[in-house]
Amino acid sequence: MVLLARTGLAVVAVAAIVMVLATSAQQSETLSITPVKDGLYYINGVGGNVGVRVTADGVILVDDKFPRNVEGIRARVRDVTGEPIRYIINTHHHGDHAGGNVGFVDSADVIAHENARLNMVRGEQDAPPRIVFTDQTAVHLAGVEVRAHYLGRGHTDGDSVVYFPDLRTVHCGDLLHGTAPFIDYSNGGSSKAWIDTLEGILALDFDTAIPGHGPVMTRADVEAFRDQFVAVRTRMRELVESGLDKAEAPQLIVTDELSWTMAPDGLFMRRSIPGFYDEIVAEIEEEESGAE
Repeated sequence: MVLLARTGLAVVAVAAIVMVLATSAQQSETLSITPVKDGLYYINGVGGNVGVRVTADGVILVDDKFPRNVEGIRARVRDVTGEPIRYIINTHHHGDHAGGNVGFVDSADVIAHENARLNMVRGEQDAPPRIVFTDQTAVHLAGVEVRAHYLGRGHTDGDSVVYFPDLRTVHCGDLLHGTAPFIDYSNGGSSKAWIDTLEGILALDFDTAIPGHGPVMTRADVEAFRDQFVAVRTRMRELVESGLDKAEAPQLIVTDELSWTMAPDGLFMRRSIPGFYDEIVAEIEEEESGAE
């Protein structure tokens, strides 16, 4: 009798734990929609930030998170408009930004840079975009213009910068990040090219930027992001020129003067350093061979 009672209590306890874990997971998946400017919002929460441009004839999304977030995105869009989602612009191919294509591709036109589509096809991702561009394109809907620019490599080799000229706002995908950047070398990423791409972004007339992850940025924030990229490249080069071994790079690059190196959970420190080291070494070797 006592054994049965204890067994029953154990089952109840396990069920309670499962319920708490399920509730926590559900809460962590909760998406919220935040106004940026008149007619422009972003959906945050798990995955990349989704831009939402509302017009009288429909909605233009920038990115669409993971497949499991499709209905959550639809619900948040319904919070601000009854208009249908007509277009989606993927800023790049990563699954936390373009994974939701599977839930929208049959009802909306999905657009991306041609390299982003190639990366999706090579990675056997579902629902790659049917419409691609090379340098720039635009969507015109109900008198609203949304432009997509390819300004060069950076996070990957297929990053789009989405520009809302009437609102002086850009959505840059993971070319901007609230914690630290991830240089995806396996998909054409480059720290050197990234700085040039940031200069291209800063040549646009904007005062507000939606990053791939994190809160909305100002133009000054984008300038600071560019400046830290320059500084972190300078630091790695100085370390390499002083004889830094690749295995020591993750430890020795850390400095409290560079916030990216002080974020151990950020993808810069977790996944970018080996490729970053190799990129700087290759640049130095190329310069030395050219000087001979």
